[in-house]
Amino acid sequence: MFISKSMRSAVFLVLAVTLKLSSTLASGNPQVPCYFIFGASYYDNGNNNRLITLARANYRPYGIDFPQGPTGRFTNGRTTGDFLAKFLGFKDFIPPFANASYHQRAPNNDILKGVNYASGSSGILKETSKHVGARICMDGQLQNHQTAVSRIASILGNKDAAKNHLNKCLYTVAIGDNDYIGNYFLPLLYNTSSRYSPEQFATKLIQKFTLQLTTLYNLGARKIAVFGIPPLDCSPSATKASRSAGKCVEERTHSISIFNSRLRQLVDGLNKNLTNSKFMSVNTYGISRSSLSRFKVTDAACCKVEERVGITTCIPHGRSCDNRNEYMWWDAVHQTEAAYKIIAERAYKSQSPSDTYPVDISRLVRS
Repeated sequence: MFISKSMRSAVFLVLAVTLKLSSTLASGNPQVPCYFIFGASYYDNGNNNRLITLARANYRPYGIDFPQGPTGRFTNGRTTGDFLAKFLGFKDFIPPFANASYHQRAPNNDILKGVNYASGSSGILKETSKHVGARICMDGQLQNHQTAVSRIASILGNKDAAKNHLNKCLYTVAIGDNDYIGNYFLPLLYNTSSRYSPEQFATKLIQKFTLQLTTLYNLGARKIAVFGIPPLDCSPSATKASRSAGKCVEERTHSISIFNSRLRQLVDGLNKNLTNSKFMSVNTYGISRSSLSRFKVTDAACCKVEERVGITTCIPHGRSCDNRNEYMWWDAVHQTEAAYKIIAERAYKSQSPSDTYPVDISRLVRS
């Protein structure tokens, strides 16, 4: 069989690229030096375990499919943050702030590789989810990050070295969902919905969120992925409350969509006003809704859920379904590991132009 010179060149090019990629993966070097995670229960991996709060998941059936069992993750296995860390090339899970090592002389200092600050039931607003007890709101997570940044400067020797390190890292922020399900959508516990129209409340959140993301930028962050609110209007909790099994709750859809639609404007504004910033957004809602065909059960929780107002978690040591990969929802508002993996995959490498804006995470970390 005759192979032309151009074909041989193409083959050699493919082999060279393949070998280079294999070498990179084999070396175990992550694509960024560190990964910092901010958010609520969709990303919490143990920060709430020691808090006096109802927002905890360090008991069975949570973690039933996780190697270490229940760790505080609000799902059956890994979270979106866990999958993203894997895609980025990290060998280990990013540790929660509550457990991270800060010893200056530690040979393998956790904090230099990143920290997870996410806290279940937390919100953009400090008062969100106060009915569940202690939680670390976005402002509190930023304070914890400021502590971490100071310690990184001590480890590396000075602030300039820390800044150079932090500028290269990835930051993901997924918060705002509880400001709706743990505040605006709970008129029996909060008067927010009577004080603000959906448009006014979204404006209030975006204004506060803009200040918080600017603070994150001022602490050294440059590559920041902001995740939108998932389809909590279609969750088992929402549909049960409205007595419309399997149907999304229209008024909740409207409110959430306003916030999500403004994230693109927020990204554009921050990229324009903050020098060398690279913000992007992830359409979590759209990714989840377009993935319905991947699951057999999309309108029910996999685990047996608590029956109390404002509480959406699994009954401690209660039953859960066996076919967990076929369920979209793990409990009344949190999704399964299978659903989180899809979100992470499409956030990292978009499969549709609407998945991310203006780039996906794989391109963000290369910029």
